[in-house]
Amino acid sequence: MFVFSNFLVAVAKILDIALSFYMWIIIGRAVISWVNPDPYNTIVRFLYSVTEPVLYPIRRRLPINLGGLDFSPIIVILGIIFVQSFLIKTLYQIAARLAA
Repeated sequence: MFVFSNFLVAVAKILDIALSFYMWIIIGRAVISWVNPDPYNTIVRFLYSVTEPVLYPIRRRLPINLGGLDFSPIIVILGIIFVQSFLIKTLYQIAARLAA
């Protein structure tokens, strides 16, 4: 069972790193939106192409009249924090019980 336990630990670590990296990409997208970025810049196009599939459905469901503020990055970041707090820790605990 220790092999499966180690596998779960590895999956949890990779998910945690990937979610943290994506959270920083979301933060970068939010910061870039404060200025008028060049839409033909490679970095700006990368940030938009990576984040828009996640942000657009949330933005579509939010109320229209928010005073021009986009709260979808905040909601995505809170979702990432929830997944890191719940799913990652659960995987670690399952792996610990399997190893014991």
